[in-house]
Parts: sequence; structure tokens; C-alpha cells
Amino acid sequence: MLNREHLLTYIYLLVYILLSSGVILYNKWVLSTKYFNFPYPITLTMIHMGFSGVVAFFLIRVFKVVSPIKMTFQIYATCVIPISAFFASSLWFGNTAYLYISVAFIQMLKSLMPVATFLTAVVCGTDKLRCDVFLNMVLVSVGVVISSYGEIHFNVLGTGYQVMGMFGEALRLVLTQVLLQKKGLTLNPITSLYYIAPCSFVFLFIPWYFLEKPVMEVSQIQFNFWIFFSNALCALALNFSIFLVIGRTGAVTIRVAGVLKDWILIALSTVLFPESVITGLNIIGYAIALCGVVMYNYLKVRDARASQLLIENLPERVELKTLKASDLYDPNDNVHNISGGRNV
Repeated sequence: MLNREHLLTYIYLLVYILLSSGVILYNKWVLSTKYFNFPYPITLTMIHMGFSGVVAFFLIRVFKVVSPIKMTFQIYATCVIPISAFFASSLWFGNTAYLYISVAFIQMLKSLMPVATFLTAVVCGTDKLRCDVFLNMVLVSVGVVISSYGEIHFNVLGTGYQVMGMFGEALRLVLTQVLLQKKGLTLNPITSLYYIAPCSFVFLFIPWYFLEKPVMEVSQIQFNFWIFFSNALCALALNFSIFLVIGRTGAVTIRVAGVLKDWILIALSTVLFPESVITGLNIIGYAIALCGVVMYNYLKVRDARASQLLIENLPERVELKTLKASDLYDPNDNVHNISGGRNV
């Protein structure tokens, strides 16, 4: 029989799955020219960042839910600005991919995120090239290639945007480890939004001004306040729900929930967007890639347990080892988390 604590945990997981799937499908619906017809991904991302920044400001400065960290100009210039730049680029490219490829195929491509994170960490010297992890990365890559080959509506531009978005996110994670964590700074979801969202908004404003603003002036798009308000609210709620689930269950549980969410999302996308067609080769390739992701998660859990046992057997004066960037990312999740620590 389920007790209250277990029931609450399952409710949190359900809310996370619903919000994560809902945000992705909502973004696709808004951006698609066949439905809401607002094909401006930079504008949509700016709305998310602006809304999140305003909410975080009120929560910290007005309602004082949490206290801001001690932020100097040097830390802001050397840490927050570069992290915000890559975060803005990852959201920009990731949302742009919705214009060209289906939600189902995007979720399949997201299986490459551990590969992007691992390769970026190795190149930047924050992780070591290991044979077991490398073989998993090869397996994931082979699966994605097979899935891409089986994609009926394969689009090079859309695939390129999605891949660039993943590498932008990978660079953000590496920078988070190198710049923030080594300075001993930990940002929760609210403080992350408070510092990073406004800066990301500024970075997005530059390409928006040259790429989307001229087109919007002549297209005469009607702005529906409630559509964009509810969309931004869902994105904000997703970030907070992930933090709650991580705090209650841990990163491993949310990774498992993420796998379930991906399958549900792929199925829902084919129902809500009839133009999305899934082939047998898509499923086979994604299943292969998923096997690599599951093995990757297993290795991360095994390494974490080994590190924990080592720490417990060492004197208290030994400092904890800094997390790798690959530990900070959930390969099955959306890209809206911006916290310095691992809460997505």
C-alpha cells in the first residue's frame, strides 16, 4: 500500500512528465506554420527569458523567497555572461529546429546529448577519455544515424540546428563546472533565473533585431497575450518541477522518468501532429541509441557510488570531488534548466 510520501513522489514525477511533454508540444504548436503560425523561435525564447527574469526578480527582491548570492562584477563578467551566451544559443537553435523537423525526430536526436557533453568535456579537459564510455557514445551515435536514415521528412537544416543546440548546451554545462562550481557558487532555479535569464535575453536580442524583427514588421503577426503568457508560464513551471523532483528523488529517478517521457512524447506527437510519421527504422535506431544512453546512465551511477564509498572511507578533511559536466545533464530532458547545479 502506498504511503503519503511515495504518493507525493509519484505526483511530482507525473507533474514533471506532463509539464516537460506539454512545453515541447506547446512550443511546436506555437512555432508551426500549420497551426498557431508564429515561426519566430528567437522571439519565443526571448519571451521565456524575459518572463522568467521578471518572476525571479519579484521572488527575490519583493517577496524575498530566497536570498541572492554574493555576485561581484568579476564573477558576473567571467561566469554569468559566457554561460548565458551559450544557454541563449542552445535555446535559440533548439527552438528553431521545431520549424523544420518533427517533435518525434527531435527527441530521437536528443539521444546524442550525452555524446556532445562527453566530447566537449574531454576537449576542454574536464573529463577523461574512457573506453567504456566511448563505446557507449559510439552505440548512441550509430542508433541516431540509423534513426535519421529512417526519417521520411529528414531535413538537414533542422537537424543541424538541433545538433548545434545540443553542443551549445554541452558548452554551457562545461562552463558551469569550470567557472561556477570551482568558485564554490551554487545557483538554485530562482537565483539562476535572476542572474542568467536577463543576460540571455540581451544575447538573444542581437540576432532577433537583425533576423526576426524586420520580418515581423511586414508579416503583421497578431500577438495573443494569453497564448504567450501561458507558454512562458509552463516553461517556468517545468524548471521548478524538475528541481522538486531532483530534490525528492535524485537525478537517477528523473533520468528514468525522462526515458518514459520521451516515449510518451513521441507517441503523442504523432497523434497531435499528423504530419509526423514514424518508421520502423526510426524505432530501431532510437532503441539502439536508448540502449547506449541506459548504459551511460548505469556507468554514471556506478561511478557515483564508487566515489561516495571512497569519500566515506577518507578523512573528513579531504574535499569533495567536483562534478563533471556529464553528471550535470539529464540526456532525456528538455533544455530549459539553467541552474548552476544539477537540478534538471
